[in-house]
Amino acid sequence: MNPDIHDYIRPGKRAHLVGIGGVSMSPLGEVLHGAGVNITGSDLHESATVAHLRSLGIPVVIGHLPESVQGADCVIRTAAVHDDNPEIAAARAAGIPVFERAQAWGAIMRHYQNALCVAGTHGKTTTTSMCTHIFLAAQRDPTVMIGGVLPALGAGHRVGKGDTIILESCEYCNSFLSFFPTVAVILNVDADHLDFFKDLEDVKHSFRRFAQLVPQGGCVVADGDDENTMDALKDLDKPMLTFGLEQGDIHAANLTWNKGLPTFDLIYKGETLGSISLRVPGIHNVRNALAAAGAALQLNVPMDAIRDGLYAFGGAGRRFEHKGEYHGAVVYDDYAHHPHELQALLSTVKTLGYQRVICAFQPHTYTRTKELFDDFVEVLKLPDKVLLAEIFAARETDTLGISSKDLADRIPNAEYCPTLADVTARFKELAQPGDLLITVGAGDIYLAGEALLNEA
Repeated sequence: MNPDIHDYIRPGKRAHLVGIGGVSMSPLGEVLHGAGVNITGSDLHESATVAHLRSLGIPVVIGHLPESVQGADCVIRTAAVHDDNPEIAAARAAGIPVFERAQAWGAIMRHYQNALCVAGTHGKTTTTSMCTHIFLAAQRDPTVMIGGVLPALGAGHRVGKGDTIILESCEYCNSFLSFFPTVAVILNVDADHLDFFKDLEDVKHSFRRFAQLVPQGGCVVADGDDENTMDALKDLDKPMLTFGLEQGDIHAANLTWNKGLPTFDLIYKGETLGSISLRVPGIHNVRNALAAAGAALQLNVPMDAIRDGLYAFGGAGRRFEHKGEYHGAVVYDDYAHHPHELQALLSTVKTLGYQRVICAFQPHTYTRTKELFDDFVEVLKLPDKVLLAEIFAARETDTLGISSKDLADRIPNAEYCPTLADVTARFKELAQPGDLLITVGAGDIYLAGEALLNEA
């Protein structure tokens, strides 16, 4: 019989968190500690996060030592920690149950009246951040877990005392299937994470199972314009609210643009609720705002808080983030790493009036680069100049014999930069007043832009 995590994360029990310094693990430790669970943890490195956890009275050991799990009632691990980890092996040998991070967040969710879970292949971090701003504007004191840094929080998480928890919900390894959403947002469904999913149909199946987790008193908020999403949710027997640019239960009307930034009327079930202005560019962010507004309306947030919250949002970390200027050129950074995300980003950037767009792109994982190669080739024709850094391996090793040079060979105005130092050097040579320089990718490409600005 599989142990139930609810029996192990109760007041008085001891839970040991392996990799407690991680972006999703540290808030998990903080929330459980606040709920009366005795928390200990381990991490590979000292960090500001580790220091913060210790300041709360949570002991953290540096290094993965088998003895660290002694006396624990359960062990919770981050996705990066595998069965060969010394602490996991010691826990198994001692008969201590080992749970995944997503299972723990799922268990925590059940203690909140409202669990707003934001899923989708693209736009999760931005939309979760928009929802956070809305609930803060409504003074609902939410608990929040975001997969990136939100400047308003100075972190990627927030521990609140309200009745709502807001979580970015990732499909990779089906982790969001451990959640208990009362409102499930599905922004889009695309072929991605093909090192785990078999194909697009497998991805759709996962999102459908996620939507089916919503209780009959809850709601699925989904993009009615997205064919894959609608196909995944076909004949779903759950309450559903659709959003779209021009149609759907919630949509935009009278959309106008001022210096690349949108203003529109929010239409909900045929009624005009008021005007929304955003401080982030791009049609994709209009969609994200519609999704956030739709979710908030399901949880009885008033229109003025939706309006104020969305206007207060100036972007999440690494989401078209302004980094500085170099010799009259502006430098930005973005996390986009799928062709559809690149398409949204680069087509938006082209409307902002810069003389040239020079994009340094770092593909993320060998499998994604190979599976979506032709799509990357097409979308990377959009900038005036492309610098291609070598593929960021992340969790993979190169068994496919693929390189960013293969992309560069197929794209006009592209050149291959084997190292980040090469990217920085080319930026220095190319930068002119009126240019937009943007580093793009989910790896460490942002360091090339930061190195440039350090020389400014």
